[in-house]
Amino acid sequence: MGPVTFVGVRFLLSCVALAPLALYERRHSGFRLNRSELLLAGLIGLCVFVAAALQQVGLATTTATNGGFLTALYVILVPLFVFVQTGVRPRRVVLAAGFVSVAGAWLLTDGAQFGSWTSGDGLVLIADVAWAAGISLLPTFLGRADRPYFLAFAQFGVVGVLGMVAGLGLEPFSQAGLISALPSILYAGLCSGGIAFTLQLVALKYTPAAEAALIMSLESVFAALSAVVLLSERLTEAAILGGGLILLGVVLVEAGPAMQNIRLPQFWVWLTQAPQYRNWLTQVWGKAR
Repeated sequence: MGPVTFVGVRFLLSCVALAPLALYERRHSGFRLNRSELLLAGLIGLCVFVAAALQQVGLATTTATNGGFLTALYVILVPLFVFVQTGVRPRRVVLAAGFVSVAGAWLLTDGAQFGSWTSGDGLVLIADVAWAAGISLLPTFLGRADRPYFLAFAQFGVVGVLGMVAGLGLEPFSQAGLISALPSILYAGLCSGGIAFTLQLVALKYTPAAEAALIMSLESVFAALSAVVLLSERLTEAAILGGGLILLGVVLVEAGPAMQNIRLPQFWVWLTQAPQYRNWLTQVWGKAR
């Protein structure tokens, strides 16, 4: 099955699986969507389609090392898109954590070596821009309308229809290929799409987009750990350090505000500022030297 057709089939399955939740939300939500919100939901779906399709095609023609690192670059792009849309400057700790996570993604790749440049690398980079645009638009929709399940349903529907139309028009399709790809389609459509994507949308109602992008960068760490457990692969020392840096980036952006509020205990401030104790500390330091 071609990559774009695969995107279409899996997202159509996600759309069907989420339809009951979207219908339940519509019946019990007091909020009614207007035309601008429907158009925004469609635009988000278009961004996800472009991102998913280009990423699938790009990963088929690039190396795993290049693709893994280039995909992680959307962590840096999301704060920039949020700034362009809202005018709100990203916190310095978010930018710092983003660069730390990208450095970790570089080390997490195969020996931190970037292979020769291919057309697939360019497609993955363009997909990063589309991913960043879609992620940064999600909080805008959820801020206007408290309808996360509808947004997921609409997003899956747009991606599924566009993927099927483009895939069937540009790629070969066979029943045998569909049957052989069925396990992957079921997992990607129900677990990765229906559950993971939907939970991500619900969480973005409460989490800023830039911070959410950093948390989602942990997917590369879980992918590496899954490869160890399921495929008997071994992590190099550089890869372990890279995974630690990505985790550090997430911890920085989440714990940064709390760390800024930490103050030294008052007795320590009084101890270091009191003249008599300061003189005593100077004498002790001089003897120690």
